[in-house]
Amino acid sequence: MNPPPRVSLVRRCRTLVTRALVLVLAATAALLFAGPAPAQAATTARQIPVPAAPMGWASWNAFAAKVDFNVIKKQVDAFVAAGMPQAGYEYINIDEGWWQGTRDGAGNITVDEAEWPGGMKAIADYIHSKGLKAGIYTDAGKDGCGYYFPTGRPAAPGSGSEGHYGQDMLQFSRWGFDFVKVDWCGGDAEGLDPKATYQAISDAVATATATTGRPLALSLCNWGYDNPWNWAPGMGPMWRTNTDIFFHGGTPSYSNVLTAFDRNIHPTAQHTGSYNDPDMMVVGMTGLTAAQNRSHMNLWAISGAPMLAGLDLTTLTGETTSILTNPEVIAVDQDPRGLQGIEVAEDTTGLQVYGKVLTGSGNRAVVLLNRTSTTQNMTVRWSDLGLTNASATVRDLWARQNVATTGTSYTTSVPAGGSVMLTVTGGTEQSASTYNGTSSFSGVVAGSAGLKTVEVSYTNTASTARTATLTVNGQTPTKVSFPPTGSSAGNVSVNVSLAKGNANTIAFSGAPTLEGIVVRPLPGRNGTLITGTGSGRCVDIDDNTIANGTDAQLWDCNGGQNQVWQYHSTRKELVVYGNKCLDAYNLGTTNGTRVVIWDCNGQNNQKWNLGSDGTLTNVNAGLCLDAYGAATAGGTKLVLWTCNGQDNQKWTVS
Repeated sequence: MNPPPRVSLVRRCRTLVTRALVLVLAATAALLFAGPAPAQAATTARQIPVPAAPMGWASWNAFAAKVDFNVIKKQVDAFVAAGMPQAGYEYINIDEGWWQGTRDGAGNITVDEAEWPGGMKAIADYIHSKGLKAGIYTDAGKDGCGYYFPTGRPAAPGSGSEGHYGQDMLQFSRWGFDFVKVDWCGGDAEGLDPKATYQAISDAVATATATTGRPLALSLCNWGYDNPWNWAPGMGPMWRTNTDIFFHGGTPSYSNVLTAFDRNIHPTAQHTGSYNDPDMMVVGMTGLTAAQNRSHMNLWAISGAPMLAGLDLTTLTGETTSILTNPEVIAVDQDPRGLQGIEVAEDTTGLQVYGKVLTGSGNRAVVLLNRTSTTQNMTVRWSDLGLTNASATVRDLWARQNVATTGTSYTTSVPAGGSVMLTVTGGTEQSASTYNGTSSFSGVVAGSAGLKTVEVSYTNTASTARTATLTVNGQTPTKVSFPPTGSSAGNVSVNVSLAKGNANTIAFSGAPTLEGIVVRPLPGRNGTLITGTGSGRCVDIDDNTIANGTDAQLWDCNGGQNQVWQYHSTRKELVVYGNKCLDAYNLGTTNGTRVVIWDCNGQNNQKWNLGSDGTLTNVNAGLCLDAYGAATAGGTKLVLWTCNGQDNQKWTVS
């Protein structure tokens, strides 16, 4: 859980040279960057499955802090009776409220055995007796959420694990728990550093696992504060990207679902068993229709999110059960490639097409999301998905039937506020570039700035995964896991963001010996870098931050997702991350008005005219995008200013 908005809390959560060919076709021809490398490049098509996003049930949404042995036992029994395990759900996670903060003289956690007969080991044993895995909960601070926001129980001082990370993780493991969610109420109130704190907790989890031999999956739950997608990969299999999907005492809504989904798309962080987490699901709870529940499942699946049901399972209806257990939708979520789906088209505001690269060649999942108030025909184009205009099979995952075999595109009707989920299989991949190398690849070519899928070929003959650091063009590094391959080579996939041209570098540190990489286009996410004439630096959103009101600034061009903008010429919007518009703050029209990012809303302060002289003029204000004070240093804020023709108001959009 996390608290509702509250003023008193501390601030909220922040080699070898490329094989590409350069061909000069004629004196007047454009410079072309070649596609595939020579056929002898050492790569393999054998994809290695990565750990899937966790699936199960968690107690908070339905019960808040009012949990005990009998509550959990009934949920376990209902979970099994509904066939959830057969559908792939495996965790039963006990959230906040199981512990009131007491410890014995040695500092070990103690619980009320009137509520938990036999202690916490007994409930873990019961969960295991059903062939399931058991999850438990604590806080990163000294005092947990039950102290700051008691919900049905008295305030519980001391109900966090600060000062006891190693001791508590070992105790959880010895009790038999397989999963631990670590919340952030105490951490937030105390002003702890999220990255350092969760690294210490992750280290404690690793030590506990090594001691007991029982893997303990860590769920980092600091609500997206301080941008965990930058640093959480490698610490645990999942990290929260936003505040609670709804607050205790309220009612879930479809709007909550959409907001959680929108904040969860960080495709360069999600890979090789590490997942962005938009929170527990509210499928089947009061507040959503059946159609909205299906869309909820579609959005979690296309984004590859952890699927933790949150309703009272004793109230399950046949309809809700069929939604939660749809095998074809779940298969998209659990795809062994482990990548995140992303928006690949929005030709008309509110008509959004999302695509996800699936295991195998030429396979994609698609969600057509209609956020408008009227039924609309929507189209998915193969070209946006990285496929050629060749025949592919289209399947409707809720109708559970093939609906077309066609090339180029597929169009269908999508109800107002609803969605359709499809797979496109058996297609032909667009041309890719292949590079040999053992650890670092320079001169990597991109025809356009934006997101690409990279298949990394390697051999890991060990019995355990090996973790490496991936750095792209000096962007924020991420941790990549290389699972065992056996004696022959295999590949894993990551999404990376590249700049246009042939000056990209993809480098691995600490990886097993690599054989090569294949870089595949995702044309639906092609965009541009906006480079200042005076500074030579790019329009950038600091630290991959997604919060509304974050200032645009100058920074060294690196082609990261926080620098790749899509210009929608008909709407005159400059969009970053897929859903944030470059915005003149608060409809400002005066010199010095801040230029920020904000949820796209169609207002004129989010519209920009691209001038032939290199200016970007705000439609509402009639003022130019300006590097404040004509400064050129990294971190210089961007503002609106009277157009004056100076170089700090001129931009190259390419």
